[in-house]
Amino acid sequence: MLYHFLYPLAKELTFFNIFGYITFRAIIAFVIAFIFCIFAFPPFIRKMKAIKAAQIIRDDGPQTHLAKVGTPTMGGLIIIFGMLISLLICGNFANFYVIVMIFCTIGFALIGFLDDYLKISRKSSDGLHAKFKLISQILMATVITIFIYLIIGKDNNPGDIHIPFFKDLHINISWFYIPFGVFFITAFSNAVNLTDGLDGLAGGMLVAVTVCLGLLCYITGHKDMAEYLYIKFIPLSGELLVYCFAMIGGLCGFLWYNTNPAEIFMGDTGSLSFGGIIATIAMMIKQELLLVIMAGVFVAETFSVIIQVLHYKRTGKRFFKMAPLHHHFELKGWPESKVITRFWIVSALCALLALGSLKIR
Repeated sequence: MLYHFLYPLAKELTFFNIFGYITFRAIIAFVIAFIFCIFAFPPFIRKMKAIKAAQIIRDDGPQTHLAKVGTPTMGGLIIIFGMLISLLICGNFANFYVIVMIFCTIGFALIGFLDDYLKISRKSSDGLHAKFKLISQILMATVITIFIYLIIGKDNNPGDIHIPFFKDLHINISWFYIPFGVFFITAFSNAVNLTDGLDGLAGGMLVAVTVCLGLLCYITGHKDMAEYLYIKFIPLSGELLVYCFAMIGGLCGFLWYNTNPAEIFMGDTGSLSFGGIIATIAMMIKQELLLVIMAGVFVAETFSVIIQVLHYKRTGKRFFKMAPLHHHFELKGWPESKVITRFWIVSALCALLALGSLKIR
């Protein structure tokens, strides 16, 4: 909100005009979130260790993971606090895109926090009941999708789904966009949650996806760039660049302590929230299918679980050594660090492919 006090001062002192630039505020948002996380995580880690708020480690997975017993969780809380603090300083709260994103972030974070809290208090992997957790996610996704469809999208053909790699090819599914959006947000929320199983894995891939989304937000909100790249121009959506960079800053600060060997885990507080965030942003800039490409590793991780379950029910045998997919490669003998690095590389390539599709148009 500091933006609302500083930018008007530009009438008296031109220096403050710099706060009117989205790119400048995005960079400052990144720095603030990053620095906050760098300094906030050490005391948070000590506190979580003191109260024994540790991640429950599966004993049926790779045996190397048993060394992680006792590692604290709920790191997503600090990332989200860092994001919100940076937005209070750099964000434009008169922009309804930002308001929706804050609602999305806090809503999904609360679901994840309750799940994490129950796991810690019960000293068990059983958190929220699966049905209650899913229903909560669906309700959050429904509210967000309806708002996007009725308010944000009313002047932008809200039922349109744009097809990647084509200049002006889109499908209008009318009000069916609402159930589509609910499924889309819920699916990505769970996709990131499923992927968050190795040190730094989900966090690193989220950085690649969010950088790509941030650039798309800026282009979408810039009339000349949008027209040049045949992207639908959506006024005011460029402000989401500030939100994306606040998230990237928080994630980078988290990765400082989450890379192998991890000192803190993200927990459902973070993973459920960040999955919902990237899906919501993609919907607001009308790049839903492009997100499927740029977040291809998250999608593959989710499909690996679906394939494993369906194949086991049909044949009584496992298709993968273990699902999600990253555990399959671990059990094939890949060291954890190699799995993480290779997944990061593939995720970066997916993000570059998504950006490259703009020029292919």
